[in-house]
Amino acid sequence: MTPLGRGSASLRLYPHADLAAPVIVDELRVQAALAVEHGFDGVMTSEHHGGFAGYLPNPLQVAGWCLETMTTGWAAPCPLLLTLRPPALVAEEAAWLAARFPGRVGIGVAAGALAEDFTLMGIGRRDLTARFATGLDALVGMLSGTDPGGLADDPAIKACATQPVPVVSAAASRTAVRRAAAVGVGVLLDSLATPERSRELTDAYRDAGGTGPCILVRRVWVGEPPREQMDRQVEVYRGYAVKPAQQHWHGDQLVAATNAADVAGNLADVAARAGVDALNLRVHVPGVSPEAARDQIRRLGDDVLDRLHNELR
Repeated sequence: MTPLGRGSASLRLYPHADLAAPVIVDELRVQAALAVEHGFDGVMTSEHHGGFAGYLPNPLQVAGWCLETMTTGWAAPCPLLLTLRPPALVAEEAAWLAARFPGRVGIGVAAGALAEDFTLMGIGRRDLTARFATGLDALVGMLSGTDPGGLADDPAIKACATQPVPVVSAAASRTAVRRAAAVGVGVLLDSLATPERSRELTDAYRDAGGTGPCILVRRVWVGEPPREQMDRQVEVYRGYAVKPAQQHWHGDQLVAATNAADVAGNLADVAARAGVDALNLRVHVPGVSPEAARDQIRRLGDDVLDRLHNELR
């Protein structure tokens, strides 16, 4: 399975922040290995700073830690906040990680919305969209080998000409999906957007000539979900997400049922309604124990993914 590829079902990894840092790292690696052992195609890690609950400041580095313990499958920082870093630095680090794990590294990027991330890094938010668009174009050129720029002599960047590192862009608007289509990358769609809104975006992406994967993030749970913790996390997102995106949020978009067959069927239905061809599944929110997360990974992998893969492919 190509990293971030069509037909993939991947797991979102998050730190259990109530643990000590070394234990957090160990648990992330255990869950990554467990995921691919039980049928997930890969894992994603995502970024916020300053100890923001449930997130990591270094998703690309964490992807490398996970790949060291995964016997198969891919890993991707997705999304990494591109506006906090020079695109050339991101390209170098991703390309060299791909040199260590050929064909097993992808990368997803976003502009960022949480003000504290920019404050902590001493970076302003002025012209954020334009900065992101410029950075995305440069990153894709380097990781596809089509326009390496000043990195043309870097051995890992050279290798991207024959084995590109797949890229997707987080997108919550028609402008964003058209931007992704224009530079030849796939899209990562909002976990809280309705399937109907997601379908509007996937249609706009395909109409603009987009040929990459359309990946939808969804919270999922087999059995009785931890609704209090999940509701609390949704409110956190409402506290900083941009208003235009929030107008398309209705409910928590949680896919949960007491048996795995219903979860699989409901996920397949959501994917079809949204017009997506890949899913990224999340079981963790702050307050969920490592044991509960591991149990969900096993149950989803063993009882849900076979049917889901058939629907996506």
